[in-house]
Amino acid sequence: MSEKSISPLTKSILELGPVVLFFVAYLWLRDRSFLIGGTEYSGFVLITAGFVPVIALSTFLLWRLTGSVSKMQLVTLVLVVIFGGLTVWFNDERFFKMKPTLIYAIFGAILGIGLLRGQSYLRLVMDEMIPLDQAGWMILTRRFCAFFFGLAVLNELIWRTMSTDAWVNFKTFGLTIAIFAFFLVQGKLFREHGTAQK
Repeated sequence: MSEKSISPLTKSILELGPVVLFFVAYLWLRDRSFLIGGTEYSGFVLITAGFVPVIALSTFLLWRLTGSVSKMQLVTLVLVVIFGGLTVWFNDERFFKMKPTLIYAIFGAILGIGLLRGQSYLRLVMDEMIPLDQAGWMILTRRFCAFFFGLAVLNELIWRTMSTDAWVNFKTFGLTIAIFAFFLVQGKLFREHGTAQK
């Protein structure tokens, strides 16, 4: 299936919608517990059970509408299914809280392997979005590699030392702000190594 374009709004809804729904549902059910089949589940675990099919559906719709799904989205989906399933199966929210750590550690490791081989794997997935020369891609890849490992460590620190409320706020808003800030501080790199106007 060839890649097709969709409106930025539709794409944003499909990519960010599941996270927003998770946050809203958490605010609504966080203090409640539910007895299902003789087992008591917290609101968090129940929301996680609902989040898995929602993100699977949004990824499927994104694929149907555009004809492609990035490797990053596929890895995220697989880990959501695995860790979401473990959370529900063992009735233990810690599994789902560990998911971002593993996601960012995997992305960091993949970029690190590429760097050891003298390659920018980041360029393979973002080349059309960010026009940079080879030196710029290597610099950005090193920074992204460190950034991903930093997010993995930060997620571990937050979920292990803070409340579930704090972790949900970090996951919903903190990570988004961190990624936005990361791109903002790359302005000098984009100016010096950009190829769009060269």
